[in-house]
Amino acid sequence: MVKHVILWTLKDELSSSEKEEIKKNIKEGLEGLKGKVPGIVDIKVYIDGLASSNADLMLDSSFESEDALKNYAVHPEHVAVADSKVRPYTKLRSCLDFEV
Repeated sequence: MVKHVILWTLKDELSSSEKEEIKKNIKEGLEGLKGKVPGIVDIKVYIDGLASSNADLMLDSSFESEDALKNYAVHPEHVAVADSKVRPYTKLRSCLDFEV
């Protein structure tokens, strides 16, 4: 199994209320991919970080294999969510993929 973890920081020019709405939309969009994209074992987005955090939200996902993760990256359902709900609003992205 492969873990795929991402931390995002939203753009500075977004207001607090905009950030809250965007985080909810990202969570809904990415978590909604389970059952639509083959190979996803589990997918969760955490949007309520503590004040000590230096990122705005985190994706914690598990895939059946490295190939499943590669297929997820280019799957049209995932690309649609990333292009409409994530990429337009994020300024920083850190990713760690590893086998478990």
